[in-house]
Amino acid sequence: MGKEKPHMNLIFIGHVDHGKSTTVGRLLFDSGNVSEQTMRKLKEEAEKLGKGGFEFAFVMDSLKEERERGVTIDLAHKKFESKNYYFTIIDAPGHKDFIKNMITGASQADAAVLVVSANEGIQAQTREHAILARTLGVKELIVAVNKMDMANYDEAKFNKVKEDMSKLLKSLGFKLEEVPFIPISAYKGDNVVKKSENMSWYKGPTLMEALDMLKPPEKPTNLPLRLPIENVYNITGIGVVPVGRVETGVLKVGDKIIAVPGREGKGVKGEVKSIEMHHESMQKAEPGDNIGFNVRGFGKKDVARGDVVGHLENPPTIATEFTAQIIVLNHPTVITTGYTPVFHIHTSQVPCQFVEIVKKINPATGEVLAEHPDFIKAGDAAIIKVKPIVPVVIEKQKEIPQLAKFAVRDMGVTVAAGMCIDLVKKEI
Repeated sequence: MGKEKPHMNLIFIGHVDHGKSTTVGRLLFDSGNVSEQTMRKLKEEAEKLGKGGFEFAFVMDSLKEERERGVTIDLAHKKFESKNYYFTIIDAPGHKDFIKNMITGASQADAAVLVVSANEGIQAQTREHAILARTLGVKELIVAVNKMDMANYDEAKFNKVKEDMSKLLKSLGFKLEEVPFIPISAYKGDNVVKKSENMSWYKGPTLMEALDMLKPPEKPTNLPLRLPIENVYNITGIGVVPVGRVETGVLKVGDKIIAVPGREGKGVKGEVKSIEMHHESMQKAEPGDNIGFNVRGFGKKDVARGDVVGHLENPPTIATEFTAQIIVLNHPTVITTGYTPVFHIHTSQVPCQFVEIVKKINPATGEVLAEHPDFIKAGDAAIIKVKPIVPVVIEKQKEIPQLAKFAVRDMGVTVAAGMCIDLVKKEI
């Protein structure tokens, strides 16, 4: 089999109708990761539902309900290989209510492909998703200018979108020389995997080639162990098996660990008896691994989703209060102190109160626009102080960025996204 290719998580973002799913479907099909037969079946199904032309999107939207609605809902995980990498595609839906998924998705993404239509150009969500990718620390970005077939493969149309997007990305602090812009037609297959015959004016890489040129993510194995628990199973004959994804550090069989806050808020100690991934037993797990692990010392009521596992000598940080930098994405009116929405931090969901709006800032430069404003509204970036209703595990961005990010949800929408920059630590 040879050495395994490095793995990357890739997220597709952008406005809802600009062709993200079709781009992903085309990528998987033309790279031979989806068979002709599957494609034929999907095509028949698309036509039966009166949605001819949606067959590529159907590769991703494998839920029946979504097919009937013709809209991407869930985060579909699909795997494919390029010459240099093994990718997991996180297909992020474009609708507002689904931004939460986009946030939990983006926080795990190593790179993002921002799909923007050549005809419609930058839309509200294009902007919002670009800001989110930036705020959530997605390092590498590729811009795919889609629907070139509908723009008659016109270079001027491509250049216009490229120019507008460049301004936006530059204002967000992306380095333009590191962002490839690729004119594609996902529906027809131009420049996705195969070089286009319709755009001789374009000399750059195809989307597939650009993916191969990404820099591999560094695994944060040198940081302290942080493993947020997603679920806890009680398996007869084995015992308590927490399940989650290693965010930082390394977990080994025999390690002495602590899960915090734990049932009593003081942490629960144990020893790792075994680790499993994809039903195979392993001696150690690294960042990015989704694992189940059995722990001697954990009772079935001791730990729950939202607790975070670390090594006994370096336990995860529990905060009674924290300072955060946030971007307000949508809010119908204004946000003032006293506001208490739900914060989604790694796998935990905790109501947190805005106790102080410290300052309003320019998200790209960090320049202070106002000290102690009375309120903030959609589009604003701010530094705020927050008090969780119950202490929660969160880390500082500069120490363990993987556990510093969060989404703020209220009334069924994502109100804001942000990261923790300072905290008041609870001793256990």
